[in-house]
Amino acid sequence: MQHTVRTPDGRALAVEEGGDPVGRPVLVHGGTPNSRHLYGPHARDAAERGLRLISYDRPGYGESSPRPGRTVADCADDVRAICAQIGIDRLAMWGISGGGPHVLACAALLPDLVTAVASLASLAPFDADGLDYFAGMGQDNVDDTRLLFADEAAARTKTDSDREQFLAASPDDLASGMKSLLTPADAAVLHGELAEFLASAMKDGLAPGSQGWWDDNCLLRPWGFELSDIAIPVLLLHGKQDMFVPFGHGEWLAAHVPGVQARLSDDDGHLTLIQNRVPEVHAWLSDHL
Repeated sequence: MQHTVRTPDGRALAVEEGGDPVGRPVLVHGGTPNSRHLYGPHARDAAERGLRLISYDRPGYGESSPRPGRTVADCADDVRAICAQIGIDRLAMWGISGGGPHVLACAALLPDLVTAVASLASLAPFDADGLDYFAGMGQDNVDDTRLLFADEAAARTKTDSDREQFLAASPDDLASGMKSLLTPADAAVLHGELAEFLASAMKDGLAPGSQGWWDDNCLLRPWGFELSDIAIPVLLLHGKQDMFVPFGHGEWLAAHVPGVQARLSDDDGHLTLIQNRVPEVHAWLSDHL
């Protein structure tokens, strides 16, 4: 089911629902770049568990109005607006990759609304004390991050160019386009239904332009909340075979999120969490709803 929510400041947020339409609600924060679309196996697993999955286009992606200059923390207002308009007063949520910091923001800022969250392959803060941010990161992500801080205009031009490449890419093209980021574990799952989903979801998210992707650079700036303010249950998953978001980020978050239950895997990468571990996440969240 697709619908549109209006925020108090008049913006539109495009929302998608799947799973059990009368089930217990779980909101999903997608990665970067991405869209509101839910992966079929995730929706089917949710339906079997009696979970109502909800996702939305972050501002500037897909059919959601842009919010230039947004912070990670700003997502809490959007989540509250979505819940108010579709009649949800308590829910759980999970987020992966670029969605990880957003789910942690909701954990810190919406304790009256959110019962528990799961963070999968999340970035740590760019200024995280004691973290070598780039250690173990694929070269494409290293180069893009360094370019942003060295030459913002050039970084915006590259974002626009990268968007055009994603829009033209077939599912089979994804592996070659992500070559510097793929460990063997991730390369092994980037085919079939997962590749088709990722290509389609990114194309829909980027269809209106690059603004949403550009504004996700908020991940590299102050997040606007403190991890120490989190007081609800948090499950954290991160794989050692991850070059999109290196394992050190997961280790750092595991040491700094209060009361976190960390499941750090030697064998998982980044994409393997999407392909294989979400049923485990849904099971854990079901116990905390």
